[in-house]
Amino acid sequence: MKRGQNKANALFAIPAIWVRTLLFAAALLPTSTLAMEMTSSSFENGGTIPLRHALNSLGCEGQNISPALQWSDAPPETKSFAVTMFDPDAPTDSGWWHWILVNIPADVTSLAERSQPREALSTNTDFGVSGYRGPCPPVGAQPHRYVVAVYALDVSTLPLAVTSSGAMASYMINSHMLAKASMAGYFGR
Repeated sequence: MKRGQNKANALFAIPAIWVRTLLFAAALLPTSTLAMEMTSSSFENGGTIPLRHALNSLGCEGQNISPALQWSDAPPETKSFAVTMFDPDAPTDSGWWHWILVNIPADVTSLAERSQPREALSTNTDFGVSGYRGPCPPVGAQPHRYVVAVYALDVSTLPLAVTSSGAMASYMINSHMLAKASMAGYFGR
């Protein structure tokens, strides 16, 4: 009987080791990665993006005003932030970049509507120009989802230019990401 009990104990000993190992590994993860948050006073997460934030060309009648954003709980080792707006529902094979803002100083934790820190750099959007370009989905399409994200980065500046593509900026941002928070708004016409 004792022999069978030892086998049972041995079976439970292995999972206990794994549990302890996983708990130890989880304790080493930065807690801020899980806790970084972003909000907007311009629209609610999952809500409708107001017309004033829509594009003011290509048949759209918005004011092209970038939304106000606030973020918190970035990792202490953050050296800069990046903000993006991406439409994964665009009728392309790769979505559509509406806004890419990088090199935001680490002490900045919010952007007012229409604002960009002096040190920050706007790279090209999929419209072929830099700077914020608001939502403008095709007429009659289901409202598109616009994902706005803020990234805490481990470098002060990314080696990008005004003419850098959204794909290149996204690659550089993801290569240096410490943490990320995002929210989505919807817009249709």
